[in-house]
Amino acid sequence: MRSELIGMDVEVLSAPCYAWIAGRIVDETKNTFTVATARSERMVPKKGNQFKFMHHNEEFVIAGSEILHRPEDRIKKVR
Repeated sequence: MRSELIGMDVEVLSAPCYAWIAGRIVDETKNTFTVATARSERMVPKKGNQFKFMHHNEEFVIAGSEILHRPEDRIKKVR
């Protein structure tokens, strides 16, 4: 997962308190995503959640614990 995630469509697949959150990623930190939904912006922790991303009409699921890096460091760390 070496590409920019901000601007991608995402759906949170795990953690009952974050279930049904879907929208577009508007910000990313080392530990969280900020997702713009139809109603508001929600901050979702990466750790303990799985995310379904849409990229070039393809869906893929990534565990948040696999991408616990600062966005600018992801290219160097994720293989």
